[in-house]
Amino acid sequence: MRMRGWNFCLVLAAGIAVCAAARAQNDSGTVAFANSGAKGAQSAFLHGLAQLHNFEYEDAVADFRRAEEIDPRFAMAYWGEAMTYNHPVWNEWDGKAAREVLERLGASPEDRLAKAPTPREKDYLSAVEILLGEGQKKDRDLRYAEAMGRISRSYPDDVDAAAFYALALLGTTEGVRDERVYMQAAGILMPLFYKYPQHPGVAHYLIHACDDPVHAPLALPAARDYSRIAPGAPHAQHMTSHIYLALGMWNEVVTANEAAMAGVRVALAKEGKTAQAGCGHYNYWLEYGYLETGRQEQARKLVEDCHARAQRATPDTLHNVADPDDAPLLSFLQMQMRYIVDTGDCNGDVATWNVSVGGAPLAQFDQAVERAFCAAGRGDVAAVTKLSSRMDELMPQLPAVFDDAGLPAEDPMRREPMIKRMQIESMRMAAEGRMDEAIAIAAKAAAAEKDLPYAFGPPAPEKPSYELLGELLLKQKRSVDARAAFQSALVRAPNRTQTLGDMQESASGAAQ
Repeated sequence: MRMRGWNFCLVLAAGIAVCAAARAQNDSGTVAFANSGAKGAQSAFLHGLAQLHNFEYEDAVADFRRAEEIDPRFAMAYWGEAMTYNHPVWNEWDGKAAREVLERLGASPEDRLAKAPTPREKDYLSAVEILLGEGQKKDRDLRYAEAMGRISRSYPDDVDAAAFYALALLGTTEGVRDERVYMQAAGILMPLFYKYPQHPGVAHYLIHACDDPVHAPLALPAARDYSRIAPGAPHAQHMTSHIYLALGMWNEVVTANEAAMAGVRVALAKEGKTAQAGCGHYNYWLEYGYLETGRQEQARKLVEDCHARAQRATPDTLHNVADPDDAPLLSFLQMQMRYIVDTGDCNGDVATWNVSVGGAPLAQFDQAVERAFCAAGRGDVAAVTKLSSRMDELMPQLPAVFDDAGLPAEDPMRREPMIKRMQIESMRMAAEGRMDEAIAIAAKAAAAEKDLPYAFGPPAPEKPSYELLGELLLKQKRSVDARAAFQSALVRAPNRTQTLGDMQESASGAAQ
């Protein structure tokens, strides 16, 4: 078998059927994948493949199952459905669900391979079997990436093999950015992007590989094209903002995430459902974009909607959740803190909105941070001291939360609470008039934050530590030092409006 560009046909060695659909172009992207499935199953399979590349996993599952119903022996349809449970960039793998899918194809790996008619299809099935094997997840991810690398080399015209290989490489870092590995993936994807400009996976994974301030310019063409490549995939609309945010392109961040939420509403409407307002990943990025473009009222409305949803949530569900995207309560606390930090409005109604966090340590900690931040801004030292003590009580409980949530040891989320605690201590010292001590602690927080692996998205912690340090230095009229701190803040959060405003103030002070 040899594939020429994107127009190819598969002929089985036995001489029996099958010429697979060579190409499918739809609102999820353009893909082609030689396979031995029945002709009638091709449309569903190829749409599922495109949605798999777009991380629209629920849609992909539905598509692959339709292909299986049409052709129950369609091995690659079962492969595709199993792949929907592997989320390398997010460090997630549901082995139980994937195993159940493959066992519908065959009871054992040998049975399943026997139903894959071609060597290439057997290679793809064997690769996903690695993820079901023994050993630690990290070891399985490494072996899977090696297998995808061999497939890509064996079939050099198979763009999907190369794209999945690059994605597998990203997965070997277990959700923590490793610049060397990410650039290895980018090196695979960059030439493919220009050779296959309509392929959703290539553009998508290139964005993931480059979504940090240093490398984002490499993927700017992919970001500009991806929303057009897959207009029907909400995640594709959002993903473009990974590059825009890393470059401080705020209007584009807003447009991308408004489009993503519009896509979510359309998709749910087709199912007779209504999108739940306010909370979640796309809305958090949209809130940040609104704040960076001065659209405070629109940002406030998102927080208000999320607050209403969080009030209906049950705190008992938070025992093994660390990602705000996975729980309305955590999402609201994050969005509330973002709003207060970026507007400085501790006296408005947003700061008074409350939710019940029950006995969830992480939610209690986040709530204490927000309240202490505002108390320090008001100069209420007694309140800050009390809240700081509460944070100290909660911090020893957080590692267990992160462990239960499956966060790797290197995940920056594990170190953020200590940085936030230092920030609050610095602000307490400043409220007491102990500015030298406040600056020293803020500098330690900034150094700790600088050492964190870069995590894409709005700044985390919500208050950049170098920005806080610069503001404290400004209070001491140390304008030159403050400007240096703000410049350091902009390295991690380019073009951040709040930092730029502070920098302008430091420049005015230096000129006096």
